[in-house]
Amino acid sequence: MEQLSERLQTPISTTELERRWAAVRAAMERDKIDVLLMQNNNDYMGGYVKYFTDLPATNGYPLTVVFPRDDLMTLVSQGPFGGTSTPTANGDGTARGVKQLLNTPSFASCYYTASYDPELAAKALAPYGGGTIGLVGTYQMPFALVDYLQKGRFSNSRFVDASDLVDRIKVIKSAEERELVRRTAAMQDGAMREAFAAVQPGMRDREIAAIAQCYSQRHGSENGIYLCASMPPDQPDKFNQRHYQNRVVEEGDTVALLVEDSGPGGMYAELGRTCVVGKASAELKDEFAFALEARKFTLSLLRPGTPCKDIYEAYNGFMRKNGRPEEKRLYAHGQGYDLVERPLIRDDEPMAIVKDMNIVVHPTYIRGHVLSWVCDNYLIEAGGPSERLHKFPEAIVELG
Repeated sequence: MEQLSERLQTPISTTELERRWAAVRAAMERDKIDVLLMQNNNDYMGGYVKYFTDLPATNGYPLTVVFPRDDLMTLVSQGPFGGTSTPTANGDGTARGVKQLLNTPSFASCYYTASYDPELAAKALAPYGGGTIGLVGTYQMPFALVDYLQKGRFSNSRFVDASDLVDRIKVIKSAEERELVRRTAAMQDGAMREAFAAVQPGMRDREIAAIAQCYSQRHGSENGIYLCASMPPDQPDKFNQRHYQNRVVEEGDTVALLVEDSGPGGMYAELGRTCVVGKASAELKDEFAFALEARKFTLSLLRPGTPCKDIYEAYNGFMRKNGRPEEKRLYAHGQGYDLVERPLIRDDEPMAIVKDMNIVVHPTYIRGHVLSWVCDNYLIEAGGPSERLHKFPEAIVELG
C-alpha cells in the first residue's frame, strides 16, 4: 500500500482515485478520446483537477492535468524553470497516478508568461498528436492554453469538449465521498453555532464571518466563502462577500450568514441561517415558514430521473401561486469538489436528477420588509432526498 505524506489533510483513498480513473477511462474508450486536458486555478470552482489528483488548485496559480487513456498523468504546476520530478519512482504519496510533474514560474498577471504552461502541457500531449484530445472545463481554460495547442503542433488533432463526459461521472458520489459530504455538513453546523453565539451590537459583519471561517479551518476546511450581512429589521438587504461586510451590527438587527466552504477531504456543502439581535418579527417568522415550505416542495421533486428543467418550472409555478417572486438566479444545485457543481436546478440544465448526487436547496427572496431564506444539503437516494444533512435548527435564531 502506498504511504501517503503526513502533510496531506484528509486525503482521499487511493482506491477511490483508482475508481474514478477507471470510470473516466472507460468513458474515454467509449467516446474514442485518447487524452484529456484540464486546468484550474482556484479551489472554489476548480474541482476537475482535484477530482483526478486529490490536489487543489489555489491562489490563481494554474494546475494543468494531462490524463491519457492508456498511461499515467502529467501535471504542470507552479515552480522553478525546468523543474521536473517522477512521483511514481520517487514520490511521497502526494501525487498519485502521476508519471511526471513539470514546473514553470508562470503568472496570469504577466502576459509574457502565457505560453509557459502550454509548452509543458504540449510535451505531455506529444504522443497523442493527430489523435482526439478532450478538453475538460473549457469555461475555465485560458485562451492562451487552447490557442497555443490548436495553432501549434496539434493543428492536426481533433479537439472535443469532454466536460459532460466527466461531469456525469463526477456528480455521482461514492460511499467515501458521501461520508465526506456529511463531515462537511457537521463542520458547518459548528461554524454557524459559534458565529451566532458571538453576535452582539458593535461587531462588524466581517467579524461574524471570520468566526465561522476560523471554526471551519480549525476543523478541516481548506477553502470557502462566508457571506454575511446585518440589516435593520425593516430594510432587507442581500448578504455578500468580505468587501461588503463593513457594517456595524445594531440592537434589533437581522443578520444573515451563509457558510459555504469545503470540509475535511475537500467536499463542499453550504448552510445558511438568520439570527436576530433581539426578537424576530411576525413577518420574518411567517416568511421563513414559507421558505421551508418552498424547500419542501422542491425536495418532493428531487427524484432520480426528473429533469432539472421540470423542477425549476414547477418551483416557479409554486412561487407564483403563493404570491412570492419567481426565482431568476440559482436556488438549488449540485456540490462536490466545486462549490457550484452540476446539476443546476434551472431551465438550461440538460441533466436529470440521479441517485447519489449531493444537492443544496436554498430558496431566497425579498418580500415586504424581510429577506427570507434557508439553506441545507441533501443526498439523493433511490426514492428522493435523504435526511437533511445539516443538523442546525430550522428556525430564526433569536439572541434577545
